Amino acid sequence: MSLGRILIVDDEADIRTTVRFALTKAGYEVKEAENGEEAIKEIQSGDNPIRVDAIVCDIQMPKVDGKEAIAYFRQQFPSIPVIVLTGKPNVQDANTLFKEGIVEYLMKPVKPEDLVKAVEKAAQSHDFFKDQFRT
Repeated sequence: MSLGRILIVDDEADIRTTVRFALTKAGYEVKEAENGEEAIKEIQSGDNPIRVDAIVCDIQMPKVDGKEAIAYFRQQFPSIPVIVLTGKPNVQDANTLFKEGIVEYLMKPVKPEDLVKAVEKAAQSHDFFKDQFRT
């Protein structure tokens, strides 16, 4: 049984692989996108667009970058927690993103246990939200 479904958005295949490995080992089902454009398509697909419990998103990516993708996720799916995972941390960006509703700001390389802890906290907060609005 899966602990939840997580969407990883990062243009670096090695990072996606590392994150996927850590999260699947912890019991999560993982979906991947290599940029914001693919992530938006992934989250919109299917009959029920809200089908992830958390999103782990890089900032600097081609096509649709992380800031644009996060803005879309926060506007269209505000109950889905977003965790930033970046190789180029910026305090001003972090402050802005926290004000826009991200739940965590992690820096690459991230320790697997720190990543899993952040995802666990985020996914649990999404479960709480879903429980509050079930019919």
